[in-house]
Amino acid sequence: MSTITFEDLHFNDYERVVRVSDAKSGLIAFIAIHNTILGPAMGGCRLWNYSNEELAITDALRLSRGMSYKNAVAGLPIGGGKCVIMGTPGREKSPAQFEALGDALERLGGTYITAEDVGTTPQDMSWVATRTKYVGGLGTDGDPSPYTALGCFVGAQAAINFKFQRHDFNGLTVAVQGLGHVGYELARLLHKAGAKLIVADINTQLLEQARAEFNAQIVDVEAIYDAEADIYVPCALGATLNINTVKRLKVKIIAGAANNQLAATEIGELLKTRGILYAPDYVVNAGGIIKVCYEYFKKPAIMVEAHILEVKSTLSDIFALAELNGKSTSAVADEMALGIMFKTPSHSPRLRHANCKL
Repeated sequence: MSTITFEDLHFNDYERVVRVSDAKSGLIAFIAIHNTILGPAMGGCRLWNYSNEELAITDALRLSRGMSYKNAVAGLPIGGGKCVIMGTPGREKSPAQFEALGDALERLGGTYITAEDVGTTPQDMSWVATRTKYVGGLGTDGDPSPYTALGCFVGAQAAINFKFQRHDFNGLTVAVQGLGHVGYELARLLHKAGAKLIVADINTQLLEQARAEFNAQIVDVEAIYDAEADIYVPCALGATLNINTVKRLKVKIIAGAANNQLAATEIGELLKTRGILYAPDYVVNAGGIIKVCYEYFKKPAIMVEAHILEVKSTLSDIFALAELNGKSTSAVADEMALGIMFKTPSHSPRLRHANCKL
């Protein structure tokens, strides 16, 4: 018999937010379903050592909203949602927690579909899958990180095309913040393309690995904002772009994988004022969710890469519209997402291309 307890929380503009707890396994999680106009909400499951539940709820709300925008602009027939799990310092995550999460997803009846995210793995998702079918990112190819990295790479290509009128990275210096699964793979792609790398991370082993493999220059996690570089690539946690850090940046382009990079909406306008071309995070990092969507709905895997490559053309459109209308790229991306969600989603060529209709 399930020991799951649901507590509904109420927030304007969100379809449903629940606190999920399970005394037996120790699970405490928050599931935020932002919008299901285009289809069931889909978004990863993050496990983090939040210092309190309020921070966890805030993260779930911001991330689920971002997933709605991301999935819409990517042309996917899914809405936006997110799950965050309260981690406990010194306590290992357990299969029982993810089994309990599976029970919770089953109780939600398919309104939210999860997958791996920061702090979780395909193995964790396999435990969820023992209790529910509403989970993606399974199997030997379950890690979406390489697909996210590919989207970020072609997104950076779109940015250098627009900003520098060039098609290659030879001689460009790229400052990469965060060498997790996505950040390290993206660094590999950039190095292979001829970029010079400056890297920062709290993991010294990964830093030394990047130095050896990519001849990367290592800087402190705080010094990355002061790096003499052409492109800043944020691949750690969100909100790294704020009034103070943006003033320190010497780059001309920002294109990275982190979610919720802007600490506040007005930062997009500040970047525009400073002449820094910003690739909106939820557009550039959509590769992972594209891959998971195709897998979950059992659509041809051969089409995934072609869909991810469309990130480049989408960003080119956003850059051009922002310049034409004198707006920030983040504002243009938001308008595009809302237009797809609340008007006629079929107007998006990417949605037709996806061939993922339910």
